[in-house]
Amino acid sequence: MRHEISILIIGLLVVLTTASIVAAILSARAPKPLSSTLVNLTQRINAWWVMVALMTVAFFFGRYGMTILFALISFAALREFVTLTHTRRSDHWVLLGMFGIIIPFQYWLVWTAWYGLFVIFIPVYCFLLMPAITALHGDTERFLERIAAQQWAVMISVYCVSHVPALLTLEVPGFEGRNLLLIAFLIIVVQGSDVLQYIFGKLFGKHRFSPTVSPSKTWEGLIGGLVSASLLGALLSFVTPFSPLQAAGVAFIACLMGFLGGLVASAIKRDQGVKDWGHLIEGHGGMMDRTDSLVFAAPIFFHIVRYFWTV
Repeated sequence: MRHEISILIIGLLVVLTTASIVAAILSARAPKPLSSTLVNLTQRINAWWVMVALMTVAFFFGRYGMTILFALISFAALREFVTLTHTRRSDHWVLLGMFGIIIPFQYWLVWTAWYGLFVIFIPVYCFLLMPAITALHGDTERFLERIAAQQWAVMISVYCVSHVPALLTLEVPGFEGRNLLLIAFLIIVVQGSDVLQYIFGKLFGKHRFSPTVSPSKTWEGLIGGLVSASLLGALLSFVTPFSPLQAAGVAFIACLMGFLGGLVASAIKRDQGVKDWGHLIEGHGGMMDRTDSLVFAAPIFFHIVRYFWTV
């Protein structure tokens, strides 16, 4: 597995180094002050260096590192989600439970590989108990709106995100001890699809996909991004238990779900009247801005692998 991870890390470093050199050349030749596009491009590349470095460290610590890293990602994403939604004093106990009980317990289930409770803890127990606790306080003002927002926040920020480290619990015959590579495959193809959709959209985009939700998304960007990300998945089949054709198919489904995740996140932001979820990652926005595609892709990818490749 070290050989495959080394190849992936070297590949990412080559891509980032090339992007940094191109951005530096463009900035040097451009008139001053630099345009907002060039400034944003440089900020995004610099942020990617930090994110790749953090991910590499997490890979180095294996299961410990991945579980802790994604628990922290859930914490940051949940905080951003809750910040954008309407809450009242009577919600404070529920909010405290979301951060102090639900996140640690969900990732403890991942850590102990308790699959049976992992898949129902939030969709069943939290779904029923959270509104019950709110109702016990007797505050009915905007009740449905408040509990719906809380449950969506937990489902997206914690439940869906926790499926990424949960990939480490799957038992794939002939792939024992190499599940970290499944996480690497998922992140690279989904995040790569985001970048490729952006590039194809800028180069060839003419027909908007959903002007009222996300004006920057185009059919040309979507098709170009999905096709090229599927090819990227096929090229990365050597780090997975999939054949090249299977890897392309799985990558296509994951990236399509990632696209839908980004679209839903954009709809929520428009509903709340904000451009970004937060300002945690320079050039990208908040944690949810960077992980919205992964949020929708991870559970589907997890269950595809579990259903077709595990014992």
